Amino acid sequence: MMNPYKLMPVALLCCAALAHAQLYKSVGPDGRVTYSDTPPPAAKQVETRPLPSGAVSAAALPYELAQLAKTQPVTLFTGDSCAPCDPARSLLAARGVPYTEKTVSSNDDIAALRSAGGDAQLPFLTIGRSREKGFEEGAWNTALSAAGYPKTSQLPANWRNPAPQSAAPRSAPKAAIEAAEKAPTVHAPASPVAASEAPPATGKAPPGFRF
Repeated sequence: MMNPYKLMPVALLCCAALAHAQLYKSVGPDGRVTYSDTPPPAAKQVETRPLPSGAVSAAALPYELAQLAKTQPVTLFTGDSCAPCDPARSLLAARGVPYTEKTVSSNDDIAALRSAGGDAQLPFLTIGRSREKGFEEGAWNTALSAAGYPKTSQLPANWRNPAPQSAAPRSAPKAAIEAAEKAPTVHAPASPVAASEAPPATGKAPPGFRF
């Protein structure tokens, strides 16, 4: 009987190979579904899926941080001419806080800001149900710590927060109408009147001439 311990290195090598393999799902002409680690030579449909290796995606949040982002979501309201907004972003980045940034530049954005609990003061930060009006480093750090966010960044190296968006995103039809209203009006040049359409000459004009 073969010693099972001698088979362990082989089994480990197989597991390591499968961790980086691709699993191919194919549907043959007869409708039969098969799975293989090599591409099928002939099939109606082919799908490639990475085999589970137990590793978390490089862009995924650590588990505890992902749970915080769900239960204590952070939203930062900013404006174009907002000097304190830059240090506010820097603080969130230094602590590795995943957040959503919303810009305030229109009346609809202001209404959305007030609906969230803010006023005319920017930046405005929401952490779950907590509200911070204006940037004050000590108060913001206290609020973030109370919510459970770590003091030092635990974000993956390639993590990127979503791009800033308007606090009150406009619908496509409304945005198109506003863009059309703001566009300069272009008048088409008047077409020259054809000679045959010119009014007949009056007075003693020579035959064939028009004025």
